[in-house]
Amino acid sequence: MVVLDAMEKSAAVRLIETELNDSPGVCMKLYGRLGDIEAAARAAEETAGAMATPILVHVIPGPSELSPAAYQAGRPDFNPLIEQAAVQIPENDMNDQSSFAVGLIETQGFTAVFEAIDTALKTAAVEVLAREKLGGGYITVLIKGDVAAVTAAVDAGKVKVEGLGRLVAAHVIPSPSKGVLSLLPK
Repeated sequence: MVVLDAMEKSAAVRLIETELNDSPGVCMKLYGRLGDIEAAARAAEETAGAMATPILVHVIPGPSELSPAAYQAGRPDFNPLIEQAAVQIPENDMNDQSSFAVGLIETQGFTAVFEAIDTALKTAAVEVLAREKLGGGYITVLIKGDVAAVTAAVDAGKVKVEGLGRLVAAHVIPSPSKGVLSLLPK
């Protein structure tokens, strides 16, 4: 979500769909003019690099009009192993950006994530949007609120994870982009 937010804020691109896979984890499919796609690709690489997260970026200039059948699922796809959709298609009725922030705390281990979210909720006026199981014991909790509250909650949650599990990532997205909003649970 952090990478998608950076891409959409850096260029006029639109999210087609996301697809969970084994490696690198999530495939984001976007479209736009070639220059915008290239700018978004650079933003993705810079953002992922700053987070020390490996990323593979590939741009297809002028794809064949027949190729979407190969790379677009076109429908949501449910994965029973992780108990969630493997393919997500964004809603098109979203505003361009929101007036709230989204916080993410990702851990390896249920105890750690439960403690992190309990601490986050006791620290600031935030709302839990979802808990996403990613496989391999990885769990991400998404919270929502104003930027200051989400920042305080994420910071407190990060501290609580130490000793209980492994903190994978923690991040705050102020005013999430349209694509990020479209992927949030309804």
